[in-house]
Amino acid sequence: MARVSRPDGHLAAFEAQRPRLLRLGYRMTGSLAEAEDVVQDAWIRWARVEEAVESPAAYLTRIVTRLCLDRADSARARRETYYGAWLPDPLVETTDMEAEIMADDITLTLMLALERLSPLERAAFLLHDVFDMELGEVATTLDRDPAAVRQLAVRARRHVEEARPRYKVERADADRIARAFFIASRDGDTAALASLLANDVTLTSDGGGKVIAFRNVIFGIAKVLRLFVALRRKSDERPEILEWVTIDGLPGYVTRDRGGIFQTTALDIRDGRVAAIYIMRNPDKLGHVAQAVGYSPDI
Repeated sequence: MARVSRPDGHLAAFEAQRPRLLRLGYRMTGSLAEAEDVVQDAWIRWARVEEAVESPAAYLTRIVTRLCLDRADSARARRETYYGAWLPDPLVETTDMEAEIMADDITLTLMLALERLSPLERAAFLLHDVFDMELGEVATTLDRDPAAVRQLAVRARRHVEEARPRYKVERADADRIARAFFIASRDGDTAALASLLANDVTLTSDGGGKVIAFRNVIFGIAKVLRLFVALRRKSDERPEILEWVTIDGLPGYVTRDRGGIFQTTALDIRDGRVAAIYIMRNPDKLGHVAQAVGYSPDI
């Protein structure tokens, strides 16, 4: 790679890497806002570099990874005090930026699997398995021995693979099931819902303490069925579809729900059934989605 010259080449080299850096920051933190902050901090450090850099991509990847690792302890502490269930910021395929971040095959379900890894395991897996970095380069980035990094990646890969579906659902089938699920859940149709849900289905909703959401994850088809039936009985107002979307690689939709609450719903579909339901209601995590679908709470 040609050496970077200042000032024009310096900025151009950074801008060429920005989408990749943002994707790494999001995959490391689960937060789009935090990823953007990390990339901005990386730019500040990059702008101060006076010497020529042979590989801006490797250099900037190292900066962003270490910045994310520096934030890992405080992020974990925030998760522990977070009100209710926590979900990553939802990304929808309506903008070039978010489509770029979702260029890999890391779905929302796998993002949650990454949350169960240590920060170093997460970094090793992402850099080696997702961003295709050589093991030696990953070791340099993490300032660890290559053998230790290999073990980190192996342990991480084992956990992530356990969360992957055995069979990939076709897009048309996923969309059909998502639409059927929306109609059945909207109407409180117990029979239709029962035909769509896996027996061990889970429902996770993130309100962040800002709006009403279920504080704990709901497990099992019986409890999920009772939930949707109860919601239907409580109000004649029904959620309104704003857009059908893909959310972090999963089929889903954006709605204005009962009471005018803006939310996203993503469905993990396995073996033709909905295995997990992820509902984001936290307004702090939905601003970019509202902008993407052209929604304003004042409308």
